[in-house]
Amino acid sequence: MLKAELRRTASAARRALPAAEVARRSAALLQQLQQHFEMAQWRWLHVSLPAARQHEPDTWPIIRWLWAEHPAVQVAVPVVQADGVTLRHYHLNPDTRLVESRWGIPEPVGAAEVAPAAIDAVLLPLLAFDERGQRVGYGKGFYDRFLAECRPETLRIGISLEPPVPQITDVWPGDMPLHACLTPDRVWLF
Repeated sequence: MLKAELRRTASAARRALPAAEVARRSAALLQQLQQHFEMAQWRWLHVSLPAARQHEPDTWPIIRWLWAEHPAVQVAVPVVQADGVTLRHYHLNPDTRLVESRWGIPEPVGAAEVAPAAIDAVLLPLLAFDERGQRVGYGKGFYDRFLAECRPETLRIGISLEPPVPQITDVWPGDMPLHACLTPDRVWLF
């Protein structure tokens, strides 16, 4: 399938999910993360904060669980910069003040910046992914550019409310494939 087609169909399917179903599937993503990944060796985990109006997976249960059970793992979150094409990354802790961006995404205020090279694993937002580990995001390339700045061994873990499609046919050399993807029913490894 082509990325543009996947963006349309995946966005529509996700918007059609009732809030309770998004919450149920998001809780299952946390269970998959707990069962399949050893986080003790991670110092920094990068997590996107959900845009609730887009019915994105709710990452707050993951973040709160990390704060409670793995306090040595620090959480970094992205902020889209004024240029509209760049992400910067900031430390998120329980005391961080948040404001909502124009896209409906919570963003930290006054938090310390985190360099991409410091990040050990990234939970990647996506609209769809395929059985080979290719992903489709919103089409701006934010995460591909960010992942290129991370260390080569940084884990790229997608988070998806839906299972994969067989194949995304229009990948390009700058696309950064996933190492794994969490879904409510299982973890896909690539």
